[in-house]
Amino acid sequence: MEEVFAIVAIFVGLPWLILHYITKWKTAPTLTNDDEALLEELYQLARRLDDRIETVERLVAADNPEFTPRRIAARDEAVDPKLDELDRLLSRRTAK
Repeated sequence: MEEVFAIVAIFVGLPWLILHYITKWKTAPTLTNDDEALLEELYQLARRLDDRIETVERLVAADNPEFTPRRIAARDEAVDPKLDELDRLLSRRTAK
């Protein structure tokens, strides 16, 4: 009886277990084209808002000599390499 159980486990149970998890892996949620478009739109919006904040800081700095725009100084000192890489990837993707 134990031999039959072992054979059934090897030839039925093991393939069922493997196929079950392969199916779960393939049906896992992934990014769709709509999701990617939304992420790109949000990224562009964040960039525009960042530019607006820098513009406001420049205007305030021009009107008030005691104001020091911290964001502009910090951005000029250390440019974020991850954002530059993301810009390159987006420009390469839109060029295709």
